[in-house]
Parts: sequence; C-alpha cells; structure tokens
Amino acid sequence: MVRQSCFAALLITTLLFSVTTYAQTTDWNKLESNLTQQLQSMETLEGEPRDLAEFRLNRMAQSLRKAIDGEVTNKTAAKTVVPHVQFQLSYLEDYGKYLDQRMQELTNEYSEQASDAVLNKMLKRYHQKDQYYAMLQQSLAWANQLNIDTKAQTDELKRELAERLDYLVDFALFNREKLSRIQDKLALTPADQQGDLQASATAIKTQLVAIDTSLKQQISLMSGLQMDTTHYQQTMFNLTGDITQDVLNVSLASKLAKQWWDKASSQLFEEGPGLVFKLLIFVLIIALASLISRVVGKLVGRAVKTSKLNFSKLLQDFFVSLATKIVVVIGVLIGLSQLGLELGPLLAGFGIAGVIIGFALQDTLSNFASGMMILIYRPYDVGDLVITAGVTGVVSHMSLVSTTIKTLDNQRLIIPNNKIWGDTINNITAETHRRIDMVFGIGYGDDIEHAERVLIDIVENHPLVLKDPEPKVKLHTLNNSSVDFVVRPWVKPKDYWEVHWDITKAVKQRFDAEGISIPFPQRDVHIYHEKD
Repeated sequence: MVRQSCFAALLITTLLFSVTTYAQTTDWNKLESNLTQQLQSMETLEGEPRDLAEFRLNRMAQSLRKAIDGEVTNKTAAKTVVPHVQFQLSYLEDYGKYLDQRMQELTNEYSEQASDAVLNKMLKRYHQKDQYYAMLQQSLAWANQLNIDTKAQTDELKRELAERLDYLVDFALFNREKLSRIQDKLALTPADQQGDLQASATAIKTQLVAIDTSLKQQISLMSGLQMDTTHYQQTMFNLTGDITQDVLNVSLASKLAKQWWDKASSQLFEEGPGLVFKLLIFVLIIALASLISRVVGKLVGRAVKTSKLNFSKLLQDFFVSLATKIVVVIGVLIGLSQLGLELGPLLAGFGIAGVIIGFALQDTLSNFASGMMILIYRPYDVGDLVITAGVTGVVSHMSLVSTTIKTLDNQRLIIPNNKIWGDTINNITAETHRRIDMVFGIGYGDDIEHAERVLIDIVENHPLVLKDPEPKVKLHTLNNSSVDFVVRPWVKPKDYWEVHWDITKAVKQRFDAEGISIPFPQRDVHIYHEKD
C-alpha cells in the first residue's frame, strides 16, 4: 500500500512538473499534441472528470501561450514560432466549437430545469467564452506581428463579437424586464409566499452581473480591434449606469451629453436665469448653514465639557452631533423654500413617510432607543474595556444605532445597540483594581506549610500586585489527586494578564526548585481476590 501511494504521488508530481516545464524546454510538438489530445478527450467526459480535464487543458494552454509570447517579442527567434502561432489559431477554433457545444447543452438543460446548479455552470461558460475571445485576439495580434495573413479570421472575430454583443444586450434587456415583473409581483404578494419569487429574482440578478461583466470585456475587445463601439457603450451605460474608463470614450460622452442636453435645453432656456439665481441662493444658504453648524458644534461641545453634570464622552459627542445636524436640516429647509418648494406639504409628507419608515425599520428604532438608554445610564464610556454581547474589547466609538468595539487582537466589531442593552454589560475598567483567581495543586505527600510560604512569597514580591486589598493564599480543596490552594492577588485592570502569566510561571519554577510536586490526576486501584 505504501509503495502504491508513493508511486501515485510520484506520478502526479511528474505530470504537474511536465505541464509547467514544457514551455521552459520549448518542447512545442509534445505540448501541442497533448493539447489536441486533451481537447478531444473532453468530448466524452462528464461531471468532475470533465472539470479536471478542462483545468489541465487551461494550464497547458497558458504555459504554451506564455512561451509563444516570449518568442514573439524576441525578434531573433520570431520566425521559428510562426507554425506554433498558426497552431494556436487552429486550436482556438476547435476550442471555440467545444465551448459552443457545451453552452448549447446547458441552455437546453436550463430550459427544462431552471436550477441554481445549471445557472452557475452557464455563468462559468460565459466567463470561459470571454477568455476564449481574449486569447483569440491576442493570437491574431501575434500573427500580425509575424506577417501572417489573418484578415479572414479577424473579420470573422469581428462578426462574432458584434453578434455576441447584440445577443448579450438583448439578453440583458430581457432579464431586466423579467426582474421588473417579478418585483411588481413581490410588491403584491404576502411575505410568507414570496420564497419562489425571491429565488427567481436572485437568480436573474446573478445572471445580470455576469452579463454586464461580459459586455465590458467584449466592448474592450472590439475597441482593441478598432471597431466602433459607441452604440454598445451608450446602451451599456443606459443599462447599468456604470461609467468606467473601458466603457466611456469621447464619442460616447458627446452622445450622452447631447441626449441629456436635448431633454434639459427647453427648460434651461425658458427658466434658466431665475433658476440659476435660486440655485445660487440655495448654495449660499447651505454654505452658511454649514458654517453656523460648525460654530454651534464647538459651542455645544465646550458647554457639555464644562458642565457640572459630568456628561460621558459618548453623550458629549451625541449632543454635538445632534446640534450640528439640526442646524444643517434647518438650513436645507430654508434653502428649499427659496427654490419655491412648499414646506407645509413637504413636512406633512415627511411625517407620513416617518410613520411608514418607522414600521419598516423597527429593528433600527430599537437600536436607537437602546443607544439613548446607554447614553443616559452610561454603563461604559469611550476607552473602557468591556465584555458584552459575547465580545471582549475596548469601546472606540458609539452612535445611536451601534457601538464600535476594538477587540484585544485588534479586530473592529460594530455591534447593534439593542444587542448590548439586552445583554449583560461587564465594564472591566470601571473599577480601579481587579482580582486574579488562580488555583495551584500540590501532592498529598508535600509539606502544606512550605508550599503556602512559597506561594505567599511569590505573590507579595511581585511588583504589580497591590498591597491593598491584601492578596489571599489559602488551602481550599482536598481534591481527588491534589491538595489545592487558591491564590487571589489584586492588580490594576491593565496588569491583569501580565501578573497572571508571571505568577503561573514563577509557581512552576519555585515548586520545581523547592521540591514541591504538581500532581496529575491519578487513581489507586485495589484488587481483592476471593477465596474459592
């Protein structure tokens, strides 16, 4: 069995090593032959064996392409790589047919059974198709550098890219219409009956993300082939609203600007002067409100700091934040009134919206109420070490909704306030000193008085142990296998673990030096023989 395992490991290592070293030794014929055989073998495979075969195929293909790229850039050796670039074009043609066949199978399977597993496989094939087109474009670029005639293949690639982009755009529009219909149904369906609709909506959203990614990559490839992609870029922007370097160029920007200008030009020229004046007044009011809010924040902060009520740091921050926000809100309302908006209906709408939002955000309002209780009763403050909601750490920040705690291993946790207020709050640093509870056992044959003197000496001589309250060292329990002492020194909270570790280490060292044993669990067994 050992020999078989070693042989299998050696065989796997050899296969992997051979794949990664083909390109280094430039054994072109062997690697190309392996690629062809591997692609042909995948036609008869299913499931995980096919996935493994595709993984190996991609590794070999990438190794070969890396070697080709190095040879093409090396002008002295470029001529020798011509047949291998031609092989790449031929191989990619077969590989593209293989991907189309697999995609058609998945499409048929998905139409019969729209499962998540089939959808995930389809998304994987979309990604592989994008990679295929990228490899084909690069191979054609190599061929052009080597003066290989690829006009027919380049034209075919352009045609395929245009057709695929048209299909992806239509597919995205189709799915967005489906998603819109499902969302309309969700709004009218009781919550306990939304399971299937929610699952369908999630599946469509996942598919749309993959389609959007493919659209970006296809547009980038078409731009590399000097194709006009303005129409597709504009369509994609209208679909996703995503402005990136890849999907936005000067031509697209001009068309989008023209589209927006045509819609706004009539209103702009008719009401432009008055609107500009109102906007200037609005901006001036907002800027003035922002300036006043800063002044008010400083005044409120100074007032709560010097107040005789001894507000906590959390409550001080709350009052400062509340005062500044109130000033800004008042400024916004005044600015909106200058734009011609009626504040009465607007405030009434806010009231109605507040009731609706209140029902929708019950958990958030619960956190808000808990935050107010924490601010009022002050169970902890910024900088305190606490244990609450199953978390141990230092309070670094608090809002009315959540509290931020930095754990002892420097993780930042944001905990909802209702989780904290509804749980036990252990403020470790609220007191000036803390007791360490430790238990040390000695053997039944050891001298109790000797061991007690050693423990007292260790505790009393530690520089971080407080003299008041007085530390305790007492014989506590006659255990099954040991005589146990309790050792309870008092320390400052920040020195807790350092003293705990120091005393534990010192006890072991002193017990060894003094000949005092630290027993491990044991049991005496007595065997009695019955007389016949």
